[in-house]
Amino acid sequence: MDDLLIRGGHVIDGTGAPGIDADVSVSSGRIVAVEHRSSRPAHRVIDARGQVVAPGLIDIHTHSDFTLPLNPRAESKIRQGVTLEVVGNCGFSAAPALPDRVAMLREYLAPSAPSLPFAETTFTEYVAGFPASSVNVILQIGHHTLRLMTAGMENRPLTSAETSTMEILLAEALAAGAWGLSSGLFTAPGCYADPAEIHALARVLRRHGAAYSSHIRDEADHVGDAVREAIEVAEATGVHVQIAHLKLSGVDNWGGARRLLGEIAAARARGLPVDCDAYPYDTATNPLRNLLPRWIVEGGIPAMLDRLGRAEARARIRADLAREGLTNFGRIPSWDVVRVAIAPNQPQDAGRTLGEIARRRRVDPLDAVCDFLIADRGATRILITSMSEKDVHEITGTPWVLVGSDANALATSGVTSQGKPHPRSYGTHARLLGTFVRDLGLLSLPTAIHKTTGASAAALGLVDRGLLRAGCWADVTVFDPARIADLATYDEPHQYSVGVSTVLVNGEVVLDGGDHTGTLPGRVLRRPPGTPLVDRRRLL
Repeated sequence: MDDLLIRGGHVIDGTGAPGIDADVSVSSGRIVAVEHRSSRPAHRVIDARGQVVAPGLIDIHTHSDFTLPLNPRAESKIRQGVTLEVVGNCGFSAAPALPDRVAMLREYLAPSAPSLPFAETTFTEYVAGFPASSVNVILQIGHHTLRLMTAGMENRPLTSAETSTMEILLAEALAAGAWGLSSGLFTAPGCYADPAEIHALARVLRRHGAAYSSHIRDEADHVGDAVREAIEVAEATGVHVQIAHLKLSGVDNWGGARRLLGEIAAARARGLPVDCDAYPYDTATNPLRNLLPRWIVEGGIPAMLDRLGRAEARARIRADLAREGLTNFGRIPSWDVVRVAIAPNQPQDAGRTLGEIARRRRVDPLDAVCDFLIADRGATRILITSMSEKDVHEITGTPWVLVGSDANALATSGVTSQGKPHPRSYGTHARLLGTFVRDLGLLSLPTAIHKTTGASAAALGLVDRGLLRAGCWADVTVFDPARIADLATYDEPHQYSVGVSTVLVNGEVVLDGGDHTGTLPGRVLRRPPGTPLVDRRRLL
């Protein structure tokens, strides 16, 4: 007898094909049959009439490694139907943390992981100790973290000894099961690396059959060059490259989505293993310090705070921003489009814009920014509306662009309910299936599901997830296509999406009738050492 039968739903299997009315049988954690009218007996039957039965959604770009240890139930993601998160992105990872660098890593990651405890650890120990959660997890090692462990925040080329150390740490992480390396070339210390440094690390990835994902060097005025730099890694080394949260930031760059997508499509047409992901919002989030010129953080956070208090440094910042716009974000209409999300030492200002704060304090906006960073010890995280809605629709509406929230798994209570974070933590996938499919008609439902299931699994080289087929792991989402919607807003972000009734992770029911069961069946999926990633074109 099977463990579970999902009866009478409209099965959309993750391949992009139209759905069919069918029953899905589950046993021992896997799908054992997908049949039009199943006669297989089961211990439990879930009535899915009037609902879509789809593979569990894959959030291919997240930072939930900073929150799952604090709240492993992953409510904000599970309630959207997400069953797998890829973490350790943008060059940020909580491991390895060498004995004399733990404090530096904690300080560096404060805007992203303000409540996460840090301790000395190897990546092997980190993987072994990663807590059970309600979602499956793929871990990556971050290039920022590798740089911090070798050269700190120094703006210079690495020595041969430092390069060797980085390569050894990377190889150790890959042997421990890390899926690959992520970079954040947009900010320090990752931005101090030249292409040769990244290519050297990519050759290590190639030897291990691992992958590379990148928050590229620029998403504003030089976004084309940054995309080409990422593509060149695939061209030169053969590793799979994932371009993170593709966007055009800054008013001077709006309207260029089709041209940018064309560059990536051309690389894919040449057979290069390149993918990209995006989130369906016109607003990004980042540490506030990353909007300022990159020289401001040279030498670390204490050095930055000292500079921000000096009149001559503020004058230089003001001149740089007038000439070039915000670093990595381009020109914005005003500081009123920059909103405080989380400020650990200034929590009363969460939700306020920097323009509003400047007016309340009756100071120049840049002085307000510098003063705020000093008072918050550099830990402020902000939201910035720097994209055009038209470009967002163009990018998200492209069938081969994958879906990554770039966000943490949160909850409406407890330690992860603090501040005013980006609503994408609660709404990315529901927004895709609701607003973008049902309301705007930018994608068909099978295509949208394919983007965030089968296509994402293929990009990751997963052969037994992302599809509803016999033999695949039973990661399953059941939702009402007429009701699924995101409710989280910028003013009230801590609101769960609606419309998902049932979620299975590895065959266990985590969401039952819309209620979280409290079960933690998720696993850390380790890439077997030395095993090449499967050719994504053979998976579908």
